Amino acid sequence: MTVFQRGWLSSNNILFQGQEGAALVDSGYASHAGQTVALVRQALGAQPLRRLINTHLHSDHVGGNAALQAAWPGLHTAIPPGLASQVRAWDPVALTYEPTGQVCPRFAIDDVLTPGQTLLLAGRDWQVHAAPGHDPHAVVLFEPLSRTLISADALWERGFGVVFPELEGEQAFDEVGQTLDLIETLAPAVIVPGHGAVFTDLAGALAIARERLHAYRADPPRHSRHAAKVLLKFKLLEWQTRPEAEVLAWALATPYFRLIHSRLPDAPPLPAWTTGLLDDLVRAGAAERQADLLHNRD
Repeated sequence: MTVFQRGWLSSNNILFQGQEGAALVDSGYASHAGQTVALVRQALGAQPLRRLINTHLHSDHVGGNAALQAAWPGLHTAIPPGLASQVRAWDPVALTYEPTGQVCPRFAIDDVLTPGQTLLLAGRDWQVHAAPGHDPHAVVLFEPLSRTLISADALWERGFGVVFPELEGEQAFDEVGQTLDLIETLAPAVIVPGHGAVFTDLAGALAIARERLHAYRADPPRHSRHAAKVLLKFKLLEWQTRPEAEVLAWALATPYFRLIHSRLPDAPPLPAWTTGLLDDLVRAGAAERQADLLHNRD
């Protein structure tokens, strides 16, 4: 098992090599797809990649799927259940790529990952567990002998991913809490998150995640503002540099921004609110202004 730790625009990729053939978990964002293919090809040499597994369908986890399928024809691809029909019909609105203003090339699927099943990866049986919250259809993978967890965006070393169903008016904070409880019950010794370094301090990560969840439950608009800044930061990670007017125009044209803004009490008009979010990113050191340009800062 090899973990390719990627930058925050792309999810981490986990490569398994065993007698049953090579498999990759998650493929990163579309603009990094060439790098994903190169990393896998360098690790495998002449050995083919046989399986691709996605923990969930957000663009930073499946954006390299199409490139991997082109590089290895016949690549068997499995995704969590729930949106399989939307992938087969390719509905970029239902899959949230258009509403979030993100890019994801069309890819094919062969199977779904049913919670409760096991996957043979590098000679070990990995359990598939439902992990709703960040995404209602997400799964995590757990190998009980080594107590290794592939947690995707359900748990990071310092938090978890934006709770997207909450932005759409669904109650999902409880599901986040239930998924954190599940992870605590599994008691992994090693956690491979969707973003950031592999870590071992489960208790510390759960404490941080639960504290953040408590804050979001107490103040849902705080979570909404955080989500909007994450979407802006994500786009800056993709672009690196853009005229500020273009960044603002993109935000105003992106349906999720209008949705988030519409659900916030006492928010200023959308252009002023979005400019305020950009100001916050600059103050936090996540972006930099130079003349009329906005630059990403890692």
